[in-house]
Amino acid sequence: MHMIDRSPGPVLPTPSRVRLTRARRVLDVVLAAPLLLLLAPLLLLLAVVVAVTGGRPVLFRQRRIGEGGAEFTLYKFRTMRRDSTGPGVTGGRDVRVTGTGRLLRRLGLDELPQLWNVLRGDMTLAGPRPETPHLACRYPPEHLWVFRHRPGLTGPCQLRSRAYAAQLDGRPDPEQYYLTVLVPQRTALDAEFLRRATVPNVLRLVVRTILYLLAAPWDRGGGS
Repeated sequence: MHMIDRSPGPVLPTPSRVRLTRARRVLDVVLAAPLLLLLAPLLLLLAVVVAVTGGRPVLFRQRRIGEGGAEFTLYKFRTMRRDSTGPGVTGGRDVRVTGTGRLLRRLGLDELPQLWNVLRGDMTLAGPRPETPHLACRYPPEHLWVFRHRPGLTGPCQLRSRAYAAQLDGRPDPEQYYLTVLVPQRTALDAEFLRRATVPNVLRLVVRTILYLLAAPWDRGGGS
């Protein structure tokens, strides 16, 4: 039922931890728990679609860097072909992505299982993108501060995911481009958000995320 990626890599130096405020943790639970119940029929339907069109496993599990550099297991619907290998970043036209997976990615539906990560406390509703250990240990030192914070289901960077993915297409070394060009852009946006990550601002970001995903069918700027 599950596929897990445990790609080995150097150990990330453990940064100090920035604790989530109690108000934001309450918001995570208050929204994630009912959403999981409300979306249960959709999650079951998506699991069946993935299994029928691409076989098992339905869920993709991968180790990611959480708050304070601690690792956790992130859950997504599987969008890539089984046993596919390649760069640790995915472009908008990546051939490893299945037809169903491409649609799920574009609509953000592959990320819905991460509501469980939010409920567990591995992630929060809004924060930095959860990174893989393989890429995190290669971050420029001046950007390692981002791993002090709890990663988010959405965030200012996630609202640019389709544009970022399109920039990776055709790069001879997409991981290097990601680390040298996109990571500085991402952490700058994260820093701006985290300076004022209040409950009202998190709710505004959640609403913006919903609008961003609803606009996906009409966005021709690149895959998500």
